[in-house]
Amino acid sequence: MFDIHQFLKPTYQAIANTRLHPWLDGFKAGIDARMSDYTHGKIETWAECLNQLPDLTPEAVYLKDKVSIGQAAQLNKEQQLQLEQTLKNFHPWRKGPFHLFGTHIDTEWRSDWKWDRLEKHISPLENKVVLDVGCGNGYHCWRMAEQKPKLVLGIDPSQLFLMQFAAVKKYLPNVPVHFLPIGIEYLPDEIPKQGFDTIFSMGVLYHRRSPIDHINHLKKLLKHGGELILETLVIDGDDVAHPDQVLIPENRYAQMNNVWFIPTTQMLTKWMERCNLADIQVVDVNQTSTDEQRATDWMTFQSLSDYLDPNDQNKTIEGYPAPKRVIMIAKRK
Repeated sequence: MFDIHQFLKPTYQAIANTRLHPWLDGFKAGIDARMSDYTHGKIETWAECLNQLPDLTPEAVYLKDKVSIGQAAQLNKEQQLQLEQTLKNFHPWRKGPFHLFGTHIDTEWRSDWKWDRLEKHISPLENKVVLDVGCGNGYHCWRMAEQKPKLVLGIDPSQLFLMQFAAVKKYLPNVPVHFLPIGIEYLPDEIPKQGFDTIFSMGVLYHRRSPIDHINHLKKLLKHGGELILETLVIDGDDVAHPDQVLIPENRYAQMNNVWFIPTTQMLTKWMERCNLADIQVVDVNQTSTDEQRATDWMTFQSLSDYLDPNDQNKTIEGYPAPKRVIMIAKRK
């Protein structure tokens, strides 16, 4: 029987070696609560697939410009095929891309493009304790690791993403990047004084029924002076005289049924100000293209092109403005 706590033992040990150690029992309780609420029926099958991955020590690792682990020459053709087939058992791969021993995992999202847009704006991560909320399979966590943080902790409630992360972690056991399969609602309400140095929340806010509560929770998990990187959907607004607007989709937005609030950047700034964040900056606004998010052999379901108006790529299929994303940076006072 799959034992989630045994599976996460290296993560617990890593947390115990940081200033977050007083909250380790709370993290474990969050894991118990999440697994009690929902445990995926394939989790044991996925764990068995992890055991089928070849035991290799990568001869080369690159995390600066990409996530590339090992070289194709370390495997023969039969092993290459087995590796690819095993990794495809974790379909769909949404965040990436990854390169493992010559296998190119061409994910739905070109997540490297987002990292390129934000990396130059964030404070250095060296020796910092970092949280990535809604991290997916951890792609951005691995990119953060190149800056030599003390710990990067990614959280995401998807147990499939946990397994995708574990497939990469198998070959980078000593890199201080770890994953807990929980959402932010399972974390403590606050980590006073000893919170995270830096928190990323990317692609999460519009899924929260109370966006201001989410921003306030993020703030309370930061240490004083810590940095928040917030990325979310925004709209332009339709009246320059009244920029403080919010789109509340009637039903679905780009076929997503869990999108609650999409503000203008001006309204988002006000939300962050009301949460008593400081030094708020808009560092990037970018309309998502069908080159950045698309179906691939590693994610064969529908993707962005299916969710846009076929006659007007600036609108969703429901008639709303097409997805546009902002990156905001702020500090806890």
